Amino acid sequence: MSTKPLLIELFTEELPPKALKKLGDAFAAGVEASLKNDGLLGANSSIESFATPRRLAVRIGAVLSAAPPKAIKEKLMPLAVAKDASGAASPALKKKLAASGSEALAENFPNASVNGKKLLIESDGKADYVYLVGEAAGATLAERAQSAVDATLAKLPIPKVMNYQLADGVTEANFVRPAHGLVLMHGSDVLAASTLGLTSSNITHGHRFQGANNIEIDDASRYEALLREFGKVEPVFATRREMILSQLEAKAKSLGASLGSTESYADLLDEVTSLVEWPTVYVCQFEEEFLAVPQECLILTMKTNQKYFPLFDANGKLKNQFLIVSNMEPADASRIITGNERVVRPRLADARFFFETDKKTKLADRVPQLANVVYHNKLGTQGERVQRLSHLAGEIATMISADKAKAERAALLAKADLPTLMVGEFPELQGIMGRYYASADGEAADVAAACEQHYMPRFAGDRLPDAGVPTAVALADKLETLVGLFAIKQEPTGDKDPFALRRHALGVVRILVEQKLSVELDALLEAAGDLFRDHGGETLTWQLGLLRLFILERLRGYCKDLGFETAQVMSVMDGRLRSLDVIPGRLTAVREFAKLPEAESLSAANKRVANILKKAEEAKEAIIANNAPQEAAEAALRNALNAIAPSADALFKSGDFTGYLKSFAALKVPVDAFFDNVMVMAEDKAVRANRLALLRDLRDAMNKVADLSKLAS
Repeated sequence: MSTKPLLIELFTEELPPKALKKLGDAFAAGVEASLKNDGLLGANSSIESFATPRRLAVRIGAVLSAAPPKAIKEKLMPLAVAKDASGAASPALKKKLAASGSEALAENFPNASVNGKKLLIESDGKADYVYLVGEAAGATLAERAQSAVDATLAKLPIPKVMNYQLADGVTEANFVRPAHGLVLMHGSDVLAASTLGLTSSNITHGHRFQGANNIEIDDASRYEALLREFGKVEPVFATRREMILSQLEAKAKSLGASLGSTESYADLLDEVTSLVEWPTVYVCQFEEEFLAVPQECLILTMKTNQKYFPLFDANGKLKNQFLIVSNMEPADASRIITGNERVVRPRLADARFFFETDKKTKLADRVPQLANVVYHNKLGTQGERVQRLSHLAGEIATMISADKAKAERAALLAKADLPTLMVGEFPELQGIMGRYYASADGEAADVAAACEQHYMPRFAGDRLPDAGVPTAVALADKLETLVGLFAIKQEPTGDKDPFALRRHALGVVRILVEQKLSVELDALLEAAGDLFRDHGGETLTWQLGLLRLFILERLRGYCKDLGFETAQVMSVMDGRLRSLDVIPGRLTAVREFAKLPEAESLSAANKRVANILKKAEEAKEAIIANNAPQEAAEAALRNALNAIAPSADALFKSGDFTGYLKSFAALKVPVDAFFDNVMVMAEDKAVRANRLALLRDLRDAMNKVADLSKLAS
């Protein structure tokens, strides 16, 4: 059966740029899914998505004009119900057949055959049933094209629906933006369909200013070629993005500059790709005097307000040149360049004004203003909060051997940039501006750094705060948030986490683990909990317990992301866990131990020992090493354990957890022999107590690093 490519394009007014790529992908996927469901996709069919500011389109290769016939076998009803007393078709069967247009099969029941369909009597294992069998004609593309369009548009992830009037001035339509054209072609044939007051045709439209208004598509396969040649439109999102990127990189290189890290401009590149149909990059500049303003402010205003690409020198310092992506390619681009330079100048002037004005008031003098900023209606203002932060940061600084006075000072100032003009205009700069203003006020370098870094890590993969004062304030900020909100029972539920508490908890985990801070998690929680005794009431202790479990759950996920197996993670996260800094070393040791040929046997033995001791403890059995071993295998195990202990303990004290666990590989033979030849639960209580004591000592020695019984399958 022959196939041809199918093209569907919906031509619209400018679509929301941040949603364009998602809309384009969903449009293509929706059409493909609809055709596949109707059996209209041929073998090796392909899909190509197109998305520009003014169109969503898809071309699917190898689409059939009609789907192949389908074999049908429909279970109708029990034979006893399908026939009447004379053996002819019953009224119930006639009604059922009429509903599917097969009423003629009721004649000469059950032997009639009409249009390739017939009735079949077959047992389902319990009773005889009547089935309708045969072939049903496949769907035709001409019939199903309309439903493909309707189903696709109905499921588009539209961020906000727009109501607008159609050309008749009366009828209203609902879509993301007003639509003005519908193309629907199968090869060179136009298929009939309508939507949003539009009727399908083979006419598309080029660039608003530089392309042909009406472009006739002679074949679906030539869609993008015609748009490029006559429309000055690059319809493929990825190709258009690459066009922009290559031009940006070439311009930057010619200026001896860089665009910064790929991550820093990736989102902007996607957004700009959604704003232009035929991109051209130009170089612009601003006055050097604006470089006296912190570069983060200039970068943000250029990116956020103007969609410009800042340029940096080899040292990462902002240059007074920037790149713009225009949707125009005139012979003389001077007006575009000067126009954009003129537009950006007031924005930069505003940033300079905010910065200079803010510096006139010291951060310390802004702290009282925080009393007017609500933090949470149950937890008070930001003014009350920074008092808590200051106290907690001092406590944590003592725990991690940082400067207590500086930590308290930094925490007090940490939120003082919130009332500034700059942060009011650009909330993304909170913390960053705190560092600049603290430095301008003459605060100590680590105090200024903490004003910015107490938010770190802000997202997965973000850098950690510097050691010392910034780390103390960062931990205080996260723990105060976690404990405070848990105290008033605002913990996350399901996938809802409005206060980003999972992110805060993961930040605590990363700081403690990656900075190797030997401080107990419970001590940190208790210190933070003391700040909220008036808020949590009698339930605070319970809520702190829930928070501890919540943080440990983030720790489990963190360890799994590092590549450790679930059993390995569970083995180190037992009830004896105090500080988190030992976790990576212990996990590595467990992973290396699991590679040993003796590991499986020793883990299984460890699990067996754990079960024996648990039952003995539940039965309140005496576990006392009160006499010499009676059995040779018992003595051999005791001697082997005693022989290993000194060197193993030395390895443990030095932090060589891998070496410590590997040293117990030598116990495989005596452990196996012990369980093969020794009855632990001997009738003689003294003998039994002695053997239980041996197993207790074995468990305690082997499980100092991790609970190896968790590795047993």
